[in-house]
Amino acid sequence: MNKSRPRAALLHRLFPFLHWAGELRGATLHADLMAGITGAVIVLPQGVAYAMIAGLPPQFGLYSAIVIPIVAGLFGSSRHLVSGPTAAISVLVASVLAGMSIAEGDYIALALTLTLLAGVFQLGFGLARMGALVNFISHTVIVGFTAGAALIIALSQTGNLLGLPAGGPSGLKAFAVVAAAPPPHLATALGLFAFTLVSCQLIRKLRPRWPALLLAMIAGSLLGVVIGAGEQGVPMVGAIPSGLPPLSVPAFTPEVLQSLVPGALAVALLGLIEAVSIARAIGLRSHQRIDSNQEFIGQGLSNIVGSFFSSYAASGSFTRSGANYEAGARTPLAGIFASLVLVVIVLSFPQASAWLPIPVVAAIIVLIAWGLLDFTTIRRIVHASREETAVLGATFLAAIVINLEFAIITGVALSLFLYLRRTSQPGVIPVAPHPDRPAPGLRNARKHGLPEDPRLRILRLDGSLFFGAVEHVQGQLQRLSADQKRILLVCSGVNFIDLAGAEMLLHEARRLRREGGALYLCGLRDTARRKLQQGRFLDALGRDHIFGDPARALAALLPDEPPSPGNTPQTTETKGQG
Repeated sequence: MNKSRPRAALLHRLFPFLHWAGELRGATLHADLMAGITGAVIVLPQGVAYAMIAGLPPQFGLYSAIVIPIVAGLFGSSRHLVSGPTAAISVLVASVLAGMSIAEGDYIALALTLTLLAGVFQLGFGLARMGALVNFISHTVIVGFTAGAALIIALSQTGNLLGLPAGGPSGLKAFAVVAAAPPPHLATALGLFAFTLVSCQLIRKLRPRWPALLLAMIAGSLLGVVIGAGEQGVPMVGAIPSGLPPLSVPAFTPEVLQSLVPGALAVALLGLIEAVSIARAIGLRSHQRIDSNQEFIGQGLSNIVGSFFSSYAASGSFTRSGANYEAGARTPLAGIFASLVLVVIVLSFPQASAWLPIPVVAAIIVLIAWGLLDFTTIRRIVHASREETAVLGATFLAAIVINLEFAIITGVALSLFLYLRRTSQPGVIPVAPHPDRPAPGLRNARKHGLPEDPRLRILRLDGSLFFGAVEHVQGQLQRLSADQKRILLVCSGVNFIDLAGAEMLLHEARRLRREGGALYLCGLRDTARRKLQQGRFLDALGRDHIFGDPARALAALLPDEPPSPGNTPQTTETKGQG
């Protein structure tokens, strides 16, 4: 019996779907099937649109929506996360491959190789238990990146909305081409684009529970058939090849692998951020704990397997995951059902996209891009913090001016720089007893206009004392001790002291001693005290110069002014802080 438990635990780690497979009953299967049908309806227009954003034929978006969710659902940790093609990943794939010199016909092979490498990175991060990695990429960076991606997505559709042939110019170049030689079907293309936009918005307003993107796409296609858009020269999507996702072989030459590694790392990180963030957000609503490491493994395996079945890089989708949860899904089987329903649609109606005008798809893509802009969060960031606003702006500008993979690096680097700058400049604040607070009741002397005792300068250190903060703290101590050589340093806000910080304290204590003064410490937390003890710094500083809290320190250093009656060693200022 004892041997079977470790074996069962190992099986559950290797095959996480065993956790929920035993719960499959009639009611659960029915709920997952209904949610799966809803998911298939939602992903159908998105799969076509996202593949075109990535520069791939539309069927590759559907292949990704078929293969990726099955593997990710079986090996991930979230019960409601649905993976597949996403807008941000699609535009990042296009951005990575656009910077390469690609011969005609090699684009698909490189996209699949990029997917394979991204999956290998993700699987490696998961096996190395690096789930906390996503915590270093702040929400502000993601908002800025997504806003930049949204603008790039929208601009990439200018050629399509103007009815230019596939592979033609986009952005300002498309407008220049049209201005020089307007195509005869320009009015028809713009009309289909506008009709699709208006139709989607009306459906969302009048029937918010209906699949607005799918219905708007159908309405645009029907209008195109009625007015004969194809005969007028408006480009069409064309029929999707009937059949299951075909086997594929990524390119394995060393030159290709080496050139794709930086982009693959960016795709891997963005995919993990999307997946884990969405899984955690829905997990809060469903009261489910998410295992980030297992989610890394699930995403990695899904992209690795998908690359051999004509699927390009994918991640968790907030739209489809949210709809999956709202539709009543109970297990990841709902995402698998969605894939199977999509297989039926692809096998049964492969010619449906033959009558789908490209300007209609362009409208759907623009609507998706608009949905990526989180104006509420952007306003909150701008109003709340100048530093976060700088991170947001730098990430956004890097995305549209340089490239998307560099934008993530820019945002993370700036975030870490600003964090290190804050932590490397902890406050060294003169404090004094406040008459309206329980003794000693130390408060900011300058802020509250409190008189300082001429016999002792009391300073409060707000922040950890590590190598990056040593120079700042030492400079502040020397400046504030210019006219008073007896210093009491209140360390209740110091969580950590490293070797450089301890040596600086010893250096300042010896300097003050030489100048006829002294350095005293009080309120040391247990972690900081242990560091000083391990390096024998407590003895060097002088144990009679170390006090448990400000009350005891003031009672010893200013004996003619004893603490107020009723004061205890653990004062209001330092209670519970060691």
